[in-house]
Amino acid sequence: MNPQELLERLRWRYATKKFDPARKLDAETWATLEQTLLLSPSSYGLQPWKFLVIDDRALREALLPLTWNQRQVVDASHYVVLAARKGIEPRDVERWIGRLAEVRGAPRESLAGYEKAMTSFVVKPPAHVVLDDWTARQAYIALGFAMESAALLGVDTCAMEGLEPAKYDALLGLEGRGYRTICALALGYRAADDRNATNPKARFALGDVVEHL
Repeated sequence: MNPQELLERLRWRYATKKFDPARKLDAETWATLEQTLLLSPSSYGLQPWKFLVIDDRALREALLPLTWNQRQVVDASHYVVLAARKGIEPRDVERWIGRLAEVRGAPRESLAGYEKAMTSFVVKPPAHVVLDDWTARQAYIALGFAMESAALLGVDTCAMEGLEPAKYDALLGLEGRGYRTICALALGYRAADDRNATNPKARFALGDVVEHL
């Protein structure tokens, strides 16, 4: 892909308001997009998140009124709820270090310095850091990563923040699991009559938002 092709894909992308319920992602495309969620970057590599893919139709219908009755919830091919770790603690660091040592075939002791730095951050974060806000921001990194990946594959998306997080948590069984709903992502293919698809993409001028110092 050359630079121009990349820009064309990003200009093609928009917040899809109306999905075609008859069009579904094929298994290979969806498996690839699941991998993009898995490969999303996060601070320290900690991955303080869970991605809940809502396959059950009845569950999607139950989520609809908790999402201001936005039809993307039930009409999109796939619907993913992004949840962030709540009350992150040293055992989350220990779990990650264990996995890192396993994947890299490295002795755990060789990661001691890295583990100490992460544990220190979690136990006593900098004054400007609220840990639950920090984990939520990590989920948004994954959201953006997935949306861009989808656009490159010609898959439409709509990020969903118009929802009731506490009620999502209760319905999805997140209460007591140490995670909380942050946002959701609908993925699929735009309906032929979604008038939003033809709206010109409006952004401020480049010079208004990008400064070279």
